[in-house]
Amino acid sequence: MGKIRMGMVGGGQGAFIGAVHRIAAAIDGQIELVCGAFSSNAERSVASGAALFLPESRCYQSYEEMFQRESQLPEDQRMEFVAIVTPNHLHFPVAKMAFEYGFHVMSDKPATFDLNEALELEKLVTKHGRLYGLTHTYNGYPLVKQAKHMVESGELGNVVKVIAEYTQGWLASKDDEGGKQAAWRLDPKQAGISCCMGDIGVHAANLAEYVTGLEIANICSDLTATVAGRTLDDDGTVLLKFNNGAKGVLLSSQIQIGDENNLRIRVIGDKKAIEWQQIEPNTLWVKENGKPTQQVRTGVGEFCEAAQKAMRTPPGHPEGYLEAFANIYVNFADQISAFKAGETCDNQTFDVPGIREAIRGMAFIENVVAADKSDSKWQEFTILPSA
Repeated sequence: MGKIRMGMVGGGQGAFIGAVHRIAAAIDGQIELVCGAFSSNAERSVASGAALFLPESRCYQSYEEMFQRESQLPEDQRMEFVAIVTPNHLHFPVAKMAFEYGFHVMSDKPATFDLNEALELEKLVTKHGRLYGLTHTYNGYPLVKQAKHMVESGELGNVVKVIAEYTQGWLASKDDEGGKQAAWRLDPKQAGISCCMGDIGVHAANLAEYVTGLEIANICSDLTATVAGRTLDDDGTVLLKFNNGAKGVLLSSQIQIGDENNLRIRVIGDKKAIEWQQIEPNTLWVKENGKPTQQVRTGVGEFCEAAQKAMRTPPGHPEGYLEAFANIYVNFADQISAFKAGETCDNQTFDVPGIREAIRGMAFIENVVAADKSDSKWQEFTILPSA
């Protein structure tokens, strides 16, 4: 069928995450960037497209122009899906318009500005019959998939405790607020009701649910704006109860000095425990009372089908963040191909985070913020908008 054609909204010159998406989409040779509206500034948008060697006719001044003009191109030339890599407040309107013009959507997380928009997005996915993917990147690591398989197969026994952490130190000081990446994340008008939990805490929550197959059922939350003058949280601790009765802790911080992108998950069963950390993504620790701790290395030994599919290089050749991102994209490309062929193309079959994860992610953010403001110790995790 040829390469899957991708457009992009956001991610222009000077933007970090746009380049990551483009690299990841290109790794497996299944996806080609064919057009884009890379900035809210028309001049910068066109210049960004030119810097990527796109044809002048497909470097658009706005996403509205892009959807309109791309939809008028022959079917075998127009983009097939759009990657949304803008600040949070634009995720929903861009996705909505993409669906209305008949395009599939791959969005950076969190999915929308608030839960109301995520629930409306679900209706649009159904109404327009298009595919929706969400880049919860850390699900893409081979050993995360192996960890998920071990839980599903019962190797750990019954899960009794989950500890998920995502800590950074890049916003520890008032002086750290000057850059573009910090400015919009700390602005409620662009980021929404949360900075830390909305930006990285939601990744830890998603990882906990993805690996265990459980759902968060109750939470007790304590959020803090540590640096004076900030409106949104930059640090938080959340106690968790899962729908099987397991307990958990979620730690998320952007003021933890010295930490980079320290994402870590520990799942404790009544037979075994496992531990994985993004800083050493090719290692999974398996622990059992009375036996030596086992170090599982990517590519060495037997792995489940999903983990094997996610591995690209021989043992000892590290695969990391870009490849994990690429695993989301290549699975989405396969999903689009199945869609075009009229075959089964649901997100679960293709291991692509989708609208379910979008809604639960936005619900997590709103539930955590609401629980922090409540005088009650425990709050039920609900899929109900806060306002």
